Amino acid sequence: MGGLLSFFWGAGPESAGLDVADPATGLTPRQKRYVTDTWALVKKDLRGSGIAVLHTFFTDFPEYTKYFNAFKDVPIKDLPTNKKFQAHSHSVIYALSSVVDNLDDTGVLVEMLNKLGENHGRRNITPKQFQDLKGVILKVLKAKLGKVMTPDAEEAWSKTLDVAYSIIFKGMENVKKNDHIIS
Repeated sequence: MGGLLSFFWGAGPESAGLDVADPATGLTPRQKRYVTDTWALVKKDLRGSGIAVLHTFFTDFPEYTKYFNAFKDVPIKDLPTNKKFQAHSHSVIYALSSVVDNLDDTGVLVEMLNKLGENHGRRNITPKQFQDLKGVILKVLKAKLGKVMTPDAEEAWSKTLDVAYSIIFKGMENVKKNDHIIS
């Protein structure tokens, strides 16, 4: 138990390295650990978590359903049972899981998120919509994890999503730049 407490609250010189930021992501080992440990709990029901994130997103921001031709005409209350919605919710949650899984492999993380940004840029998705999704992700994590989602864990998740979004937004910008060149 002492090791666990030391990990979270520090215990001297050996814990100092837990707060040294990774130069590529700006995340500390402690922050990465908060994210990976909480995500391990979420992964126990990845399907349900994906549906919860996307359903909450459309409940909070119904105007965004227009971007999804496959289910834009489905009533929001019926989305969780719609197979096309379920398929997209799987894509969203697996993308988020890939972010967590690759926190220590920044090369893969950057390539993956850049491609995600390019794909969403082509669909005219905006950074604001991603920021709205961030709030929903944090909301769902808090609901699913309860007391485990401590303020430190929430801060770690917020920073992780900010890092991911900065790369996604660059991918979105690249699409806009290239569209101007081609046009």
